[in-house]
Amino acid sequence: MSFIPQLPESAPFTPEQRAYLNGYLAGLFSYVPVPTTVASPGAATAKPLQPLAIFFGTQTGTAEKLAKRVSKEAGKHGFAPTIHDLAKYPFDQLASEQNVLVLTSTYGDGEPPDSAKSFWEALNADTAPKLAGMRYSLLALGDTNYARFCQFGKDVDMRLETLGAKRIQPRTDCDVDYEEPFAKWLASTLPVLAEANGSISAATAVSAASTSDVSEEEGSKWTKSNPFPAKLVTNRRLNGQGSGKDVRHFEIALEGSDLTYEVGDALGVTPTNDSTVVSELVTALGFSGDEEVPGKDGKPLPIRSALLGHYDITRIPQPFLAAVAERSGDDLLTQLIAPTANGGLGKFLFGREIIDLLLAHPKARFSPGEFVALLKKLQPRLYSISSSLKAHPGQVHLTVGVVRYESLGRKRAGVCSTFLAERADAAAVPVFVHQNTGFRPPASDKPLIMVGPGTGIAPFRAYLEERKATGAKGRNWLFFGDQKSTTDFLYQDEMSALQKDGLLNRLDLAWSRDQTEKVYVQQRMLENANELFTWLEEGAGFYVCGEASRMAKDVDLALHQVVAKAGGKTPEQAADYIKKLKAEKRYQRDVY
Repeated sequence: MSFIPQLPESAPFTPEQRAYLNGYLAGLFSYVPVPTTVASPGAATAKPLQPLAIFFGTQTGTAEKLAKRVSKEAGKHGFAPTIHDLAKYPFDQLASEQNVLVLTSTYGDGEPPDSAKSFWEALNADTAPKLAGMRYSLLALGDTNYARFCQFGKDVDMRLETLGAKRIQPRTDCDVDYEEPFAKWLASTLPVLAEANGSISAATAVSAASTSDVSEEEGSKWTKSNPFPAKLVTNRRLNGQGSGKDVRHFEIALEGSDLTYEVGDALGVTPTNDSTVVSELVTALGFSGDEEVPGKDGKPLPIRSALLGHYDITRIPQPFLAAVAERSGDDLLTQLIAPTANGGLGKFLFGREIIDLLLAHPKARFSPGEFVALLKKLQPRLYSISSSLKAHPGQVHLTVGVVRYESLGRKRAGVCSTFLAERADAAAVPVFVHQNTGFRPPASDKPLIMVGPGTGIAPFRAYLEERKATGAKGRNWLFFGDQKSTTDFLYQDEMSALQKDGLLNRLDLAWSRDQTEKVYVQQRMLENANELFTWLEEGAGFYVCGEASRMAKDVDLALHQVVAKAGGKTPEQAADYIKKLKAEKRYQRDVY
């Protein structure tokens, strides 16, 4: 294989420009010339590289990371790729695109990720252009635990087809374990697109696809599939005595890993399951625990070990539910898995786990191999990093709410949160860094407004530490809230010290259970609408972290009301103002 040069990360280019140039170089150095029938024997001429637009819509950065990997491979197939964040793509250019690959996640209840909302509004409008000259394929990222799995990807796919674009390869819908389907989609799509353009012969394209390097990460030995075995050095409860919550501050040592991170990134943690739950499953299935089954890497190991560290043993996957329905003959389960179930399935699954189905339907029997084949692989959890590497060299900090509850008469627990809180002290904590370039703080001289109730304070603790360590001059305003001021003021001492130092210029607090009427952060925003809008007018970034389904929506609505009220704007003008904030990367969210 010939040497293919790449621009270093330190090169003075944007990520999009660097990806384009790296793809162009890959095309130049690995492109196989097509022999001509006119030239003398042995002579060859290379056809010009074809333009390829790679679009990504992302909430946490995964689609962007995959888009860069597509760009790297595209150069080997005769393309000069450009990567486009849908948040910044000039929509009036869409009709001129000939070759397009789209990679997008779905957020919330089948909605576009924040970065793709404006693009989707334009694409779905009656004024959207005809796209008869476009060839495209789409990769959708999602999670089958949500009812509207990959819905935004499906919507974009159908809309492009409706506008006349030609789908050259079927859409691929990826669950949380996306590596294998992504690699298959890429290896099958690029050759077909290359052949359609005549940029590479079919045989050459297939050969290039078979040898393509679509490795999971670049620049790091420690990845999702190969996490670093770190040591948990601090496990401290942040809530006071009498709190109804258990939020922990974790400090994890990174020495010996060469792992680095930026504020705004997330830490991936690969947990192990609770051995008590594993034992319950083994007993309910009638196994000894020693039966050999394939692990997530395909290698055989005892089923007890497989259930402990390789498979998700709590959430009920659809194939398992269907198998239990078939083998038990239960009428209710049969109705729930029918296409006409009309919403009943979600209500049934809420609060239920795999063990509940096994205990309720003892007639549904499985061999060890059959059982694990119906399970999902155990996935790492991503947590917003709550520290600055400049303030804590060799460490990474997390702020995690430990999940415990009771359902159907059984005690339940979050897999990863209780792993960190209860089981990680005596074992290694497998970790990797997940870059989130869509959640970076503004320039150090710009004002920063942060809305982070509960564990949503995590990245903003990191932002403030970073700004203190770098001597940033921009003003800082934090909105924080939780249940009770006496027990749930996370990092109270640190925030008070930052106020005294003059780094944290404003701190507005909202406590939902300190008084009869509940008070939330969005109400504090509205109470300070004039000053908040003044900060925005002075160039402030507006950042939100926390729960997506209610908090983030309520904060977004409050922001619209703040702009309309304090800015003297109509609702339509306020919406346009906020769209501009998003386009300028001044309104960013890390929500879950």
